Amino acid sequence: MARVAVVTGGTRGIGEAISVALKNAGFTVAANYAGNDERAKDFTARTGIKAFKWDVADFDACIAGVKQVESELGPVDVIVNNAGITRDGTMKKMSRTAWDEVMDTNLGGCYNMCKAAWDGMNERKFGRVVNIGSINGQAGQYGQVNYAAAKSGIHGFTKALAQEGARAGITVNAIAPGYIDTDMVAAVPADVLAKIVARIPVGRLGQASEIARAVSFLVADEGGFITGSTLSINGGQHMY
Repeated sequence: MARVAVVTGGTRGIGEAISVALKNAGFTVAANYAGNDERAKDFTARTGIKAFKWDVADFDACIAGVKQVESELGPVDVIVNNAGITRDGTMKKMSRTAWDEVMDTNLGGCYNMCKAAWDGMNERKFGRVVNIGSINGQAGQYGQVNYAAAKSGIHGFTKALAQEGARAGITVNAIAPGYIDTDMVAAVPADVLAKIVARIPVGRLGQASEIARAVSFLVADEGGFITGSTLSINGGQHMY
């Protein structure tokens, strides 16, 4: 029986690439999304991957969502915490709401999803968790104290939880992408984007498929000796 993987933010951008890569690797994939119903319907029509709607910032919704996935697809052995939002602004302009929303989704979502699947993974003595961090959680970024703090928190969360899961056959790792060619990056003004690319030693943006390939590697049954690690995939922009 194929292992079941839940990918949060799994119907667009990096999340879509991860969902498709895991399906191609033989997993039964549940792609979580928060709000864009039309995009989710299109995603399912194109990929054949079922989409499940809930907000990862909502603890109760995560518990219910994982239960729904398990009732329809089977026990969840893999969690990929990819869902994330931005509410950029300098400290002078940033509201407490902008801080809370980013922390609750980007970091709180990791806790909520892991909590929902953790007991089952422990009982079955197998689990794979991959948390998507960011280069900006490693190096910081002007106007992103909320986002950088949440992503940096993911890296600490990963190392701590890895220690708890190790004896139960559960690995917990993180990936820290650099600038990836997604809709979010495409919205950056061309002149600004050119300056970003100029700082990347390989001379280009990353591809979502390159992040997905790393996720596939980390969640494989054969990946049981890799845990507590953060894999930087940023074209050499920040060597951490």
